[in-house]
Amino acid sequence: MPGTVSSPESVVLYDTTLRDGSQSEDILFSVVDKVRIARRLDALGIDYIEGGWPGANPTDDAFFQEIKRHTLSHSRVVAFGSTKRPKTKVEEDGVLAGLLRTEAAAVTLFGKTWTLHVTTALGIPLSENLEMIADSIRYLKARVDTLFFDAEHFFDGYKADSHYALQVLQTAHEAGADALVLCDTNGGCLVPEVAEITRRVALFAQEKGIASLGIHCHNDGELAVANTLAAVAAGVNHVQGTINGIGERCGNANLVSVLPTLLLKMGKTTAVSPQQLRQLTGLSRFVDEIANRLPQKNQPFVGSSAFAHKGGIHVSAVLKNTLTYEHIQPERVGNQQRILVSEQSGRSTLLFKLAQLGLGELDPQDPRLQTLLDELKELEHRGFQFSGAEASFELRALAAFDKLPDYFRLEGFRVIDERRGGVNALCAMGAEATVKLWVGDRLIHLVGEGAGPVDALHVALCRALEGCYPQISDMHLQDYKVRILSGNGTNAKVRVLTEWQDSQHNWGTVGVSDHITAASYDAIIDAVRFKLYKDGVSPVQER
Repeated sequence: MPGTVSSPESVVLYDTTLRDGSQSEDILFSVVDKVRIARRLDALGIDYIEGGWPGANPTDDAFFQEIKRHTLSHSRVVAFGSTKRPKTKVEEDGVLAGLLRTEAAAVTLFGKTWTLHVTTALGIPLSENLEMIADSIRYLKARVDTLFFDAEHFFDGYKADSHYALQVLQTAHEAGADALVLCDTNGGCLVPEVAEITRRVALFAQEKGIASLGIHCHNDGELAVANTLAAVAAGVNHVQGTINGIGERCGNANLVSVLPTLLLKMGKTTAVSPQQLRQLTGLSRFVDEIANRLPQKNQPFVGSSAFAHKGGIHVSAVLKNTLTYEHIQPERVGNQQRILVSEQSGRSTLLFKLAQLGLGELDPQDPRLQTLLDELKELEHRGFQFSGAEASFELRALAAFDKLPDYFRLEGFRVIDERRGGVNALCAMGAEATVKLWVGDRLIHLVGEGAGPVDALHVALCRALEGCYPQISDMHLQDYKVRILSGNGTNAKVRVLTEWQDSQHNWGTVGVSDHITAASYDAIIDAVRFKLYKDGVSPVQER
């Protein structure tokens, strides 16, 4: 059976991205989104996928019906809900009925373990809470294959009344729960607390014959991953979390960090094979894309900066032996090493980057190398940032060694902003841009309109070049950032970073000026030139 623990070193992986993760502010998954994510989780080798809370919203209900039409190779879908309500018979409880209607093979019930919640939130005697838990689990376990019990607020409950918290676990176990999951629901417990309490519970479980303990941590104290790993070290063999740590409030334990740590550092085994682990970076970025979030560059293991090296001493060392500044091989999680060029870079960094660009073995004493290095350091001193705009660096490197084709030459541009409507009216903004450039021996002078000056410049430039270079119609602006660097008020120097995408590549460019439109224009020009170079386009020749 998928997810079955085969040895003390084996850990069951339980993903709640589709339920707990969807409770993140600004995240709204459609049914199609949830199915696509579920299929990717299945491909990774996740044992259990919590699909949602049936009856809570139409999307969750529709997901449980839709997922039946898809064959998962490994994962089992889980329906989530609460124990029955007070003073209600299990046969008449709407939540329990909703869980059964999903026909999911596995169900997770959560129940109260903290006396504060029982007496204050529910307003019932402690004994009645135990009866609710027992009745609900017995009723469902007779009708589903697998049932997990989430002991809500367990660590806070244990600290308040350890006897009652353990009594809740024993009640759930005797009623038939397959695993008892200890929850740090408020996300405020410290690592030593979680480790010690879990150790005590593991001893209790051993005495009572409880086979499987789990952990479910929230991240309100920035400790969800650390607490999860501490619990595993203390004896749990069932881990819950979400992809990229998304979730209620500050999020959940990030499975993207937990999973490789379990496999590569703690010696645990899971259903995820080394080959499947290579999907981790792609999965992380896929979920961010579906959730309409920008990937975090500094996210451990999978971020684009996770194995990026900028300082000259670091780069020199890592090029000799990656172990000097990399805790794992990035390829093991589907990531890659990146060497960044900056004002901190040395000659060895630049030689490595130029070799990556296909410029071959260069003489370290080639004067063009030092000229390029001096230029890059001067540009970064002026505010350029090539670590986030590697396309702009590549263009300068190619030009320094006479490898950049002459696609077009700029004459200039002009932009006019326009506001329509009165001061107190709902006003519409627009812009008109004119560009003048040479392609071969042809002077092209065209106008474009857009929502703002940058958009208008992009439109005008594309219109001017598409007749000669139709490939640029495939490139699209993905992100645009402006950073004020120096100066006061409206005359400040600014840096513009742009991110572009076509059907095959993503690339970033940079422009710096005391005029935001000029900085944007320079970044756009770099983006267009890079697109043409990457596509292997030959420049238009003079007639």
